[in-house]
Amino acid sequence: MHDFHMHSTFSADCDAPMEKMADAAVRKGLTSICFTDHIDYDYPDPSIVFDVNLDEYAKAHKAVHDQFSGKLDIRKGIELGIQPHLVKPYNELTKEQNFDFIILSMHSTDGKDLHSGNLFKDCTLHEAYDKYYTELLDCVKQFEAFSILGHLDLVTRYKFEDGVHHFHDVIEEIFRTIIPRGQGIEINTSGYKYNMNRLLPSRDILELYKQMGGEIITVGSDAHRPERVGDRIDEAYDLLKDIGFNYVTTFKERKPEFHKL
Repeated sequence: MHDFHMHSTFSADCDAPMEKMADAAVRKGLTSICFTDHIDYDYPDPSIVFDVNLDEYAKAHKAVHDQFSGKLDIRKGIELGIQPHLVKPYNELTKEQNFDFIILSMHSTDGKDLHSGNLFKDCTLHEAYDKYYTELLDCVKQFEAFSILGHLDLVTRYKFEDGVHHFHDVIEEIFRTIIPRGQGIEINTSGYKYNMNRLLPSRDILELYKQMGGEIITVGSDAHRPERVGDRIDEAYDLLKDIGFNYVTTFKERKPEFHKL
């Protein structure tokens, strides 16, 4: 199994060293992992700074990669928190740095972080979701230097009501943009951590992706502590098979690798 979304002390919201995360992966029998620490320029909450010292990050990755050689394949990735005005700096960043894997995620919409709930103030839930998916589509059309979209329906984690979560027309346009470019999506298992009792994105979105010809799909725990490394990866694999996917994807040097389910 492969866990291609996890964090370490290089993420501002994580205090787990790479070594401990890798050790947990070995103990849980994983084949490969990818560290995808947070870069989220201009994050709306000034109390937390999502940036990574990339020189130190590369050194730490090499050290843990060498330490676990023969036991665990450890890749170097990054998770970029996109906002429309960050397209240019992220293009420059991805040209300068060598990553195996790049997750593009939207943690802020309309200049407001999702975590605080500010997005949902002074508008209906439908309007908030519309802002989220429409802005994500705009960013995806402008920015191409990523491997997969992370937790595509993340907005539902912060506020949810039945009947206000589909937006398949906008999501279809996102898929029409990324699939021909050889980009994919992920299954993120952290929904269980936040008592959603499901994976992210929801099954209907995964089925839509499959129907539209999407094949590139990674699975990640989004772990911020060792005990969550590899969490429910097997369940995600079972769901993929049930929907009709034949492969799960990993990345090396920004190129997809396909593993039979």
